[in-house]
Amino acid sequence: MRARIVAAMVLLVLSKVAIVTVPIFYKDAVDALVSAEEGLLLAIPVGVILAYGLARIASLGFSEARDAVFARVGQRAIRRIILEVFRHLHRLSLRFHLERQTGGLSRIIERGNRAIELLIRISLFNLIPTVIEIVLVFGILWYMLDFTIAAITLVTVVVYIGYTMKVTEWRIKFRRRMNDADTGANTQAIDSLLNYETVKQFGNEKHEAQRYDNRLANYEDAAVKSNVSLAALNFGQAAIISVGLTAVMLLSAAGIVDGTMTVGDFVLANTYLMQLYQPLNLFGFVYREIKQALIDIEQMFQLLAVDAEIVDSPGATEIMINGGAIRFTDVDFAYDTRRPILKGVSFDVPAGKKVALVGPSGAGKSTLLRLLYRFYDVGAGSITIDDQDIRSVKQDSLRAGIGIVPQDTVLFNDTVAYNIAYGRPGATQEEVEEAARLARIQEFVEDLPDGYDTMVGERGLKLSGGEKQRIAIARTILKNPGILIFDEATSALDTHTERAIQANLNDIAKGRTTLVVAHRLSTVVYADEILVLEAGRIVERGRHSDLLTRDGIYAGMWHSQQQGDNEPVPTDPQAAPA
Repeated sequence: MRARIVAAMVLLVLSKVAIVTVPIFYKDAVDALVSAEEGLLLAIPVGVILAYGLARIASLGFSEARDAVFARVGQRAIRRIILEVFRHLHRLSLRFHLERQTGGLSRIIERGNRAIELLIRISLFNLIPTVIEIVLVFGILWYMLDFTIAAITLVTVVVYIGYTMKVTEWRIKFRRRMNDADTGANTQAIDSLLNYETVKQFGNEKHEAQRYDNRLANYEDAAVKSNVSLAALNFGQAAIISVGLTAVMLLSAAGIVDGTMTVGDFVLANTYLMQLYQPLNLFGFVYREIKQALIDIEQMFQLLAVDAEIVDSPGATEIMINGGAIRFTDVDFAYDTRRPILKGVSFDVPAGKKVALVGPSGAGKSTLLRLLYRFYDVGAGSITIDDQDIRSVKQDSLRAGIGIVPQDTVLFNDTVAYNIAYGRPGATQEEVEEAARLARIQEFVEDLPDGYDTMVGERGLKLSGGEKQRIAIARTILKNPGILIFDEATSALDTHTERAIQANLNDIAKGRTTLVVAHRLSTVVYADEILVLEAGRIVERGRHSDLLTRDGIYAGMWHSQQQGDNEPVPTDPQAAPA
């Protein structure tokens, strides 16, 4: 890549040297036509004109060769930066991702991607070449013609650049407003489309369209002001160039009259200023685009500046799971210090045993799981697995040893096979099919028109809740973790589907350390221990029968659910739900 950069810069300089010789050959041709003797009239101009043509071809050839050599360098730089942003987003905490807006975030990255490409291309191949050409032209005019003409040309360039920078700075605020309005509109559109069913269910299409149109109106207003101000900028730039060109032509004409300059000199000065107009006009565009690109890229680099809340400690080691015994010791935690969630929670999950967490919404059950995964760090106390504090081990190894079947399984918009294999990327097709068989979804998949290659749709919306849950189970089976978590894995399913899936969960939980968060208490009757959480504390613990005997909070919840469900409790321990 470094060799490519050096080669591109050499070709860039050669291109500019070639292009500044073009007016010189043009001048020689004009002078030859005006003053040549009759016998040389055809010979001399033909040679100069050929040199003129070759210089133009050389300039174009060097320029295109430069672009070809540098193409991979630019694209590689873009790829690396965007990949780093993507990796960084995955390093950020769950807190960040719960607070972000997907539509706005995707827009920031999209604009940043374009801005990086623009900055690389413009800074190396427009800005630097323009400066080189201006310096060369100033030196040639001073050497070949007159310092005054060279000075007028330089002053014209300086005034042009100063005016462009000043007006562009004024226009920046309109670009910022456009960006804010664009991000807001995209966020609104994505949010509405993600909630398509809700919109249709309440018949709020017009309402959503009106909200979106309000956002678009803000963008329209900012865009109009930006375009109007651009027209003012373009007019001023053209006026400055015209004044400079007129002054140079007047001086050149006076020199011809005085006999100090030739017609070719007049053409040379005029051609150079006209030739400079293109890169100068491009310089105005370049400066505007650089400023706008910096605004576009600003927010993306702000993402890179966000510190990861959860990081591996220095000297962190790979976790060694031998049985998977879990211990929570005096754990305190709060998402916001003004509102504590967990208060001195302590419990053990012995290796190979099953412990259930139950309690009302907001009691802290899901928070305990997030802490075990180390999506957050505890405020006080500790969490250990096989006597290893999870803060002292690498996050990747910790999460590799834990498998979860969540309440709401969200699938990737890819094939059934891909979503199962996500439990262990790189698994063979045979391993994927074996996991599907163990999850009792193989027959369903094989009945699909495209089998394992069937696309599941965005977030798996083409599948039913039970089908998605079985894919989640197959994914976890393929992962083969030492510790299992069932986070209300069947609470959203009908009774028949729930019982079938609970049998699957029971199979894969055998011999593994299992932590279950349950809403339906009938699913945790055969847990080795049931913990009842309320307001961030464990208020009851014991086996199902013991808790019923105490006639406390758990017993009240049990009787309430039994009256509501009016369903018998399973009596066969072999059929007990996991």
